[in-house]
Amino acid sequence: MEVSADEIKTPLLPKVEEYEGRHGFASSSKSKVESLPEAAEEENSPIREVALTVPTTDDPSLPVLTFRMWVLGTLSCVLLSFLNQFFWYRTEPLTITAISAQIAVVPLGQLMAARITDRVFFRGTKWEFTLNPGPFNVKEHVLITIFANSGAGTVYAIHVVTAVKVFYGKHITFFVSLIIVLTTQVLGFGWAGIFRRYLVEPAAMWWPANLVQVSLFRALHEKEERPKGGITRTQFFVIAFICSFAYYVFPGYLFQMLTSLSWICWFFPRSVLAQQLGSGLQGLGIGAIGLDWSSISSYLGSPLASPWFATANIAVGFFLILYVFTPIFYWCDVFNAKTFPIFSDELFTSSGQTYNISAIIDSNFHLDLEAYDQEGKLYLSTFFALTYGVGFAALTATLVHVVLFHGREIWEQSKSSFKDRKMDIHTRLMSKYRQVPEWWFWCILVANIALTVFACEYYKEQLQLPWWGVLLACVIAIIFTLPIGIITAITNQTPGLNIITEYIIGYIYPGYPVANMCFKVYGYISMTQAIAFLQDFKLGHYMKIPPRTMFMAQVVGTVIAGFVYLGTAWWLMETIPEICQTTATNTVWTCPSDHVFYDASVIWGLIGPRRIFGDLGTYEAVNWFFLAGAIAPVLVWLATKAFPGQEWIRLINMPVLISATSNMPPATAVNYTTWIIVGFLSGYVVFRYRPDLWQRHNYVLSGALDAGLAFMGVLLYLCLGLENVSLNWWGNDLDGCPYASCPSAKGIIVEGCPVIY
Repeated sequence: MEVSADEIKTPLLPKVEEYEGRHGFASSSKSKVESLPEAAEEENSPIREVALTVPTTDDPSLPVLTFRMWVLGTLSCVLLSFLNQFFWYRTEPLTITAISAQIAVVPLGQLMAARITDRVFFRGTKWEFTLNPGPFNVKEHVLITIFANSGAGTVYAIHVVTAVKVFYGKHITFFVSLIIVLTTQVLGFGWAGIFRRYLVEPAAMWWPANLVQVSLFRALHEKEERPKGGITRTQFFVIAFICSFAYYVFPGYLFQMLTSLSWICWFFPRSVLAQQLGSGLQGLGIGAIGLDWSSISSYLGSPLASPWFATANIAVGFFLILYVFTPIFYWCDVFNAKTFPIFSDELFTSSGQTYNISAIIDSNFHLDLEAYDQEGKLYLSTFFALTYGVGFAALTATLVHVVLFHGREIWEQSKSSFKDRKMDIHTRLMSKYRQVPEWWFWCILVANIALTVFACEYYKEQLQLPWWGVLLACVIAIIFTLPIGIITAITNQTPGLNIITEYIIGYIYPGYPVANMCFKVYGYISMTQAIAFLQDFKLGHYMKIPPRTMFMAQVVGTVIAGFVYLGTAWWLMETIPEICQTTATNTVWTCPSDHVFYDASVIWGLIGPRRIFGDLGTYEAVNWFFLAGAIAPVLVWLATKAFPGQEWIRLINMPVLISATSNMPPATAVNYTTWIIVGFLSGYVVFRYRPDLWQRHNYVLSGALDAGLAFMGVLLYLCLGLENVSLNWWGNDLDGCPYASCPSAKGIIVEGCPVIY
């Protein structure tokens, strides 16, 4: 994706003078604006998308730590944390991104700037301050968004609490839960501080997802003239936002089948085979399409933010895994596959019935081997088993790929970190600010590890994880943060560590499900948190936010979010009857992601990988995926050497390709097919043939679609969901494929499914 300035056919950015005097991006005083020299185009980012999107000016005089920032930032963090956890337990989870807060705070910030007193307190002393330092500016807006980012998404450690309290029905206190949440969320700062010189400062590490927010900041703060016969980016955003807001009432309430139009099922209403092939939610999704932005962006993020080469890698990997390997495994009846659904995250007995997990747990919250022998071996659906194999392959592929394709860069960056480094324009502008000392990150890291070790030893009965497990989890996290960070910074896709962490502790310490879950969150989530922090660092890098101020906002926002997420989850678990129980009727609180997490704790923790994927299990052959994953990047690397003139070969990213389906389940086929279609139209068609249109509107459109969906989703719930007002008609049958989850083996009897003879 790196190109020279000469290859960029469209204008990069408005001239420096066009920024002067604009509200937010530059001061009215020219002397305060740091900008590019006259040869700006030659010195801009080598990444075309960055050069087209990120401003190359800075005004260090803009106030950042303002009263408005603290109030709106804290409010955004609290509201997003509450709403995201609230919606996370629902059958169709709704993730409210920071984009929503990024938009909503603009009128509030401007109102505060207009109404709050500008009186200067303690004038003439070192404590002098004012509540209103002037117009609402872009830098305080960015910092508010950093707070909001802390509340966006989910807190992974909540899965541990939910699994213990709801699925296993065991005791865990709020205080112990809080320790798990806070330590896992903050631990990632340590890894982020260690690797920021590799993942933030280099121009090649461009973090595509940040460009959506950068583009939106510019649309909200820049004053641009309306092009002749066209509209400004702000006008385009408002139009797209209103359309997204109004449209979501159909897939969100009136016509929910728009989430997955599985039309093959309509023509074959009694065929198990046809519905297995055509169902977008419970099958292979052939021909299924989703006309709902939430089904497009809910698991893979916005396809408009994904570079085309990454989208293409995911498309190829998705096609091979779902449409080549899965059908071959299933219809060849590998591992008795036909006895179970082709696509499911449930756990089964050898006869195709749902496995009774509670029957194999003893009074000490440990595996009862005698009871397990009576119940029999545990089985998985074809796709679920294949997903774990793909996870094995993605792990080794990530390590080998980074060594082969980025090893020299890492080595050079390590050597240059002790010398004067060549900096791009953004790094050069940021170098004028005081940097965060690395020892700050080390202090957070050491303190967190010490607290975690203490908690695991003092509350061993609840957490089950020994002290050495904490240290081993940290070793795994620090090993994988750099390679996975490189993949994310370049492709916008993050291969997960969850499987390898489960695998390792499951072999070393089998039979303890809570220990397995805790090991996973410390080994996996601390790494993903580090990636999230680094991504925010890069956003601040692009928007020229002082690093120490960024650090402060991230730490405070993360701690606040941890308290709110856990408090919300605890309240819901204590007040909603039968929450997360799929057997309950007339409820939306089915917790799909928590079910997958619970199933994984049974497979890897309670029963253990040796009895599933080892010499005592059914799926031992799946371990060959480790070798396949290690070989795949080598083949691509050899191809680049053999055919140096074929640039497209270097765009084959095996970690991304192999881990294409890592979000399935709970993601389904229709989530991927529609995501790939939209990604192709944006990243290839529009970017290649209408780069001017892509530059002006692509990322703004992504933000508008996210925001419109989020606001209408919240409105629908507050107005209709709380009163349990629903529409029961065929258009609200989400998939219309009742037989898609049925087995196809002869003689297997499952309730609601036809028996095949």
